Amino acid sequence: MAPPRRKNIFRLAPPPPATIYVRRGYNRVLAEEFAALKVKRAALVEDKMEAHSQGDLRENFGFKAAKDAIRAVDRKMDELDRFSRRNTFIEVDPTSWLTKPTDFLQLGHVARIEKEDVGTKRKHRFTFLVATYGETATDPDSGIECLPHNSPLAAVLLGLPVGKPSSVNLPAGPAILTVLSIRNPTPVELDRLLTAIKPPDIEEGSV
Repeated sequence: MAPPRRKNIFRLAPPPPATIYVRRGYNRVLAEEFAALKVKRAALVEDKMEAHSQGDLRENFGFKAAKDAIRAVDRKMDELDRFSRRNTFIEVDPTSWLTKPTDFLQLGHVARIEKEDVGTKRKHRFTFLVATYGETATDPDSGIECLPHNSPLAAVLLGLPVGKPSSVNLPAGPAILTVLSIRNPTPVELDRLLTAIKPPDIEEGSV
């Protein structure tokens, strides 16, 4: 049996499939991004062919630049394709958040949270809108910060009732979380906090 190729020996395993809640229209944005990358790649291939026709490739910087750019686009297309195929996306409409029940914390709630660090006993208070995938905006007027539902903090907060301290383990260490209050967001708050839907950021060389 042939040994594994060296470049794959230390590659991290891909994350397990996940169900990701996104705002309505996210799947369309993913498809549009992939289509735009295909158009960009086709143009780069033309640039590469044009540069190739200019002669000696050893000193043909235009040919090398086009070749490198094609590889970068290919990496982005591969990563975007894996991202969309690996996960399941459930689109939700933010207007439905305005009628959610408020007996325990759910996606779409505005929540006041108290976090007590077990080691230092320091307490911190935050106001979050538990939002869909990728939302990170902050409203400077109200101080409300978007907390993506798939973040480590949201993962332990979702489902907690009001007023009951819960011991949790977070990346920063053990903590005690208390949901002080939950309510529905207002239309004005949603307008300020929810930014334009965009595809995931894909870093160069991530594939």
